Amino acid sequence: MNNTWSELNKKMQTQLKKTETFSEGINSLLLLRSELFKIVESFFLQLSKEDFCAMPFPKSKGNDNATIAWSIFHLFRIEDIVCNSLIKDDPQIFFTGDFQKRLNASIRTTGNELTNEQMIDFSKSLNIQELFSYAKEVKSASEKMFLELTSETLKTKISPEKKSQLQKMNVVSADESSIWLIDYWCSKDFRGLLQMPFSRHWIMHIEACQKIVAKIAD
Repeated sequence: MNNTWSELNKKMQTQLKKTETFSEGINSLLLLRSELFKIVESFFLQLSKEDFCAMPFPKSKGNDNATIAWSIFHLFRIEDIVCNSLIKDDPQIFFTGDFQKRLNASIRTTGNELTNEQMIDFSKSLNIQELFSYAKEVKSASEKMFLELTSETLKTKISPEKKSQLQKMNVVSADESSIWLIDYWCSKDFRGLLQMPFSRHWIMHIEACQKIVAKIAD
């Protein structure tokens, strides 16, 4: 893991644990995400559609066993679900912004259930410019939500009602590769969710994308 990102992530976690450093923790989270999103922006500025659909590590057991297009969709689809359905109790941007149609996306889920071949086909079908629009809108909504949080609300846990509502939305596949996500998210309080998926999840997938980009450039 990138040392700078890792250290900022650790600093953020420590700051969020204490009421007196809570605001600093939110600022650290925003800074980390700003630095990471610069990398995401660079993909859209520099890469071709073919690059977004490439899978140079199909046998890897890590996050690099993916395409860049799928990785970005997955990253922001999860963030949209967690931010809006589990924390804010708002409609997801994917639906309010008609992004399934705009993206030409064949799924409304997180994409965990896709095989390598399906992932490549899915990536080829996506409108890459709209993928960037979706990423920016989700990022903006999440960061607005961060600024509304307090140290006390970070202790809030996901209610059984919200979990049940999420299950009925069919935004997480029932496949065993995906269904665990609901239990995982709903086992955490808001502070735990700021770590996964709003910070460490970003680091994991963006670093994997950087590895893919480096391999493509070889």
